[in-house]
Amino acid sequence: MSEDSLNSLRTRLQENKSGLPIGVFSVCSSHPAVLESTLNYSRGEDFPVLIETTCNQVNQFGGYSGLTPKQFSEYLNNISSEVDFPINRLVLGGDHLGPFPWRSESSQAAMSKACQMVNDYVLAGYRKIHLDASMHCGDDDHSQPLDTWVSARRTAQLAHAAEIALPDGESDCLYIIGSEVPPPGGDQAGIHELQISSEEMVSETIQATKQEFQKIGLNSAWERVIAVVVQPGVEFYNQSVHHYDPHNALDLSTFIESYPGLIYEAHSTDYQTPDSLQHLVRDHFAILKVGPELTFAYREIIFALEQIEIQIAKYESRLNLSNISNLIDKEMVNHSENWDAYYSGNKEEVAYLRKYSYLDRIRYYWNQPCVQQALKRLFSNLVDFSIPQTLVNQYLPTRNLNIEDEEQSTHPDSWIEDKIFSILQKYHQATSSQVL
Repeated sequence: MSEDSLNSLRTRLQENKSGLPIGVFSVCSSHPAVLESTLNYSRGEDFPVLIETTCNQVNQFGGYSGLTPKQFSEYLNNISSEVDFPINRLVLGGDHLGPFPWRSESSQAAMSKACQMVNDYVLAGYRKIHLDASMHCGDDDHSQPLDTWVSARRTAQLAHAAEIALPDGESDCLYIIGSEVPPPGGDQAGIHELQISSEEMVSETIQATKQEFQKIGLNSAWERVIAVVVQPGVEFYNQSVHHYDPHNALDLSTFIESYPGLIYEAHSTDYQTPDSLQHLVRDHFAILKVGPELTFAYREIIFALEQIEIQIAKYESRLNLSNISNLIDKEMVNHSENWDAYYSGNKEEVAYLRKYSYLDRIRYYWNQPCVQQALKRLFSNLVDFSIPQTLVNQYLPTRNLNIEDEEQSTHPDSWIEDKIFSILQKYHQATSSQVL
């Protein structure tokens, strides 16, 4: 990551502050197909490419990706080299960095691990850091909302851990404060519980955090706080999406205009319509996040490719089916810790959600060795046997390929990339004031 890419990101946010419908979007994923597609999509563009990981995904103990911050940074650099993407155009971000993974422990123990995590993130080259200490720890009073000043004080401690990790002479780390509901990983609630952040809450968060920064001598760091995470009225649930309504967020949108240098960061913007995304950016929610929507799209393509494989097997007796959808579901049943708190209902309903929920908890299982082997078999089957255009039309209707056109690739990788491109495009257009 270069200082130029970080400056480019900050410039776009300043342009948004001045009233231009410009912003940035963050790809929150560790999936190799998503990362590779993001870099390929962005190669010929001039916007900063922001890749983020969460505290659950990547931390000093590996997270669910199995990677530490340093290892993820190296992993992303390797992908960049493989696809010939200039590393100096990347910005690495940390999302929800705080005590969340250890929230059942005492506040002292949880914060100690959280500070170490933030330190490791910065040492690994992450330079956009969302500091999130909004959750209760084990010894906090869970019968009451966590006091804003307690959260602010812990946020300042996390910022201090980040600052001391910066190399001598460097002061290029940008910070995001605040937290929306839900926590990292998705929401289990219903739409009726969604509440737009109040101006009073945002004001208290800003003022308390600023004072706590100043108390421990982080005046310079406070000048690099660029955004506040709020809930603008967007969310997705197992089978539904709450779309942005500009009218409902009007007061919140105009409120941030009174704070020089600050804009909003909107989480859970997955599955929003192109119009909703453009309205969000116009209303100063200048940093959009997308993650589960991208792996949801990946899952859609894999399942569609499996249907093509099944049809080919009906007349190609040599083909050994991958059985990918059943195999990954078996992995989920045998290792339910990543989804059982999110899905409820009878046996059939839960089985449906494991595959098709917008929360996309299936994304936690693609890197399992047996699943990887099944994916290899699926791709091999589709490459080794001729795929009729009629099956492409049936199962991939948006992929209007002419099989006889040698300039068009029929490799599964190209279909996956096309699908992910279609998601990235709407975020790119929404943050670059392009007309859809």
